[in-house]
Amino acid sequence: MALVKKGSRRITVDGVPYRWRVRARPTYGQGLVWSPLIYAVEQAGTRGTILVVTTNQPHPSNWFEIPGRPVLPAEVAATIRMARAAGWTPDEPGSPFLLDRSQGFVPAG
Repeated sequence: MALVKKGSRRITVDGVPYRWRVRARPTYGQGLVWSPLIYAVEQAGTRGTILVVTTNQPHPSNWFEIPGRPVLPAEVAATIRMARAAGWTPDEPGSPFLLDRSQGFVPAG
């Protein structure tokens, strides 16, 4: 599976190019702030494993206007390094690598 290019951003971490993307519109659960923001990362130019990161913050476009901060490139770079250390191999095919950083997320309701 490949990341959609439209809306993705490029980042280089330790000399390796990656692309990352936050879903523009929240899912139903994210819109209701039942589930946190998720973003995806892939190594640019390869058809390898995608990294799926669950954050501890609400989607910025949630329907209750609960403040959510944007995902910053420095956070993405740190998460890529963390995932690589945890065994993510972005240049090899396989199932998505899930990285759960949602500790501290409090669902609305």
